[in-house]
Amino acid sequence: MKIELLAFALGHIVIDLGAGIHEAFNMFWDTLWAMILGFGLSGIVQAFVSREEMQARLGDHKLASVTRASFYGMISSSCSYAASAMSKTLFLRGADFIASMVFMFASTNLVIELGIVLIVLIGWQFALAEFIGGAIMIALLVAGGGLWFRGRLIDEARRNVEKGESGHLHLNVDTDLKQLPLAKRMRSLGRWSDAAGYTMSDLTMLRKEIFAGFVIAGFLATLVPTQVWNVLFFRGHGFATTVENVLVGPLIALLSFVCSIGNVPLAAALWKGGISFGGVVSFIFADLISLPLLLIYKKFYGGRMTLRMLAVFWGVMSLAGLITEELFRAFGAIPTIRPLTIASNAFGFNYTSFLDVVFLIMLGAFYWLYKNRERFGGGTGYAKDLVCGMQVEIANAPARTKLNNTTYYFCSNKCSDRFNANPERFTSGSNDDSLASRDMDSANHDHDEHRDNQGKSAIDLVCGMTVDIANAGAHQNYNGIDYWFCCAGCSQKFQENPSRYMPASSK
Repeated sequence: MKIELLAFALGHIVIDLGAGIHEAFNMFWDTLWAMILGFGLSGIVQAFVSREEMQARLGDHKLASVTRASFYGMISSSCSYAASAMSKTLFLRGADFIASMVFMFASTNLVIELGIVLIVLIGWQFALAEFIGGAIMIALLVAGGGLWFRGRLIDEARRNVEKGESGHLHLNVDTDLKQLPLAKRMRSLGRWSDAAGYTMSDLTMLRKEIFAGFVIAGFLATLVPTQVWNVLFFRGHGFATTVENVLVGPLIALLSFVCSIGNVPLAAALWKGGISFGGVVSFIFADLISLPLLLIYKKFYGGRMTLRMLAVFWGVMSLAGLITEELFRAFGAIPTIRPLTIASNAFGFNYTSFLDVVFLIMLGAFYWLYKNRERFGGGTGYAKDLVCGMQVEIANAPARTKLNNTTYYFCSNKCSDRFNANPERFTSGSNDDSLASRDMDSANHDHDEHRDNQGKSAIDLVCGMTVDIANAGAHQNYNGIDYWFCCAGCSQKFQENPSRYMPASSK
């Protein structure tokens, strides 16, 4: 009898596991094309838009600076960890603290891929609420931040950041983006290969979060009884229900350890389970207060500032969710029917499968560009974070470490700490194609060698762009004359056939 009961229990466990995994796969398949599209667009924007202005025009938190910070965040990586690291870098380089936080909020809540996946998985209303509520949340952050982030607390946070970043050398590798016309950039296979690099590295970087988000959501959607959700979330108490739900939403995000795109399937499971519209919105916003990120903030800015950030962030996320729900209720835009299932249960060839196949082919083309980026002159000035796989601009790397005369660059201090704890795990099998390292002593030598050339420029004979000599991507001496190039690709083309590119007067 005991054996039969055990077999019966194990059978139910297997069935439940299968149901959860099946639901997770269906959600993944329904949103695959949308994720590829979103990450592809994000990679294109990151490769073609210069970050120099991001570090020079955020000196306060007035309307113009906040608008710029929001735009710069929208065109950046949606990874919460990368966003937190970039906002720290902006603050370190003189940006206003609140403007830096606005950048971080926009980077994780106003991005293309998030909106697309929301539309596919739970409806256009949530995507629209994400952008409208995101703008509301940023406005609340600016208003509340002016009261709570100021004075000695800011000074202490800046000292803490500067202490952690002392001794780092920052190189300027973004010169070609601000000088080369956009039309010419768009025709550059090297720049497209860099876009592919951003896309592939962002997908690699977020693979664990995406996997965790779908798996957790699959099990929540199939295994958690409705009674559990009824206990966790108030129902039938009018305005009190909304208030309780928007406060609980961030709590779930804080404890779930899932961030960025991985939050969307979990949000869909919560919506199916009974949380209010505003509660879903506040939950999605709250990916920036997950427990791992709070530990990162503590390291960046100190314990006092982290506690202040948690209180302010939780408050503005909940209040933005509340305002957004009331606004949508006023216009009758809140969905009235909750889904019985989050994703379709039937796996077959339909329009979703067709789009998945098309975008998988496009992803394959991007992967090919990424693997062949050096052939097309791409990859100059970039490194690969060996821990998470993210493509990092050397000049803007939030963290770096030197090991055996080799410098490795990282997207965040979290990745740097993991590397330092066990370097052999990440360096074994690495090669030059990873673009993961650059000798810092060599970089300092190059800086000294070209110091006298600061401000001087030359014409890249291959592509025609104006090159800052001190920061040229490549250099050659031909027949006793020095030539500078924007990247290694142009230098290689010149080396293969110099006479083709020589000015007529020199032939």
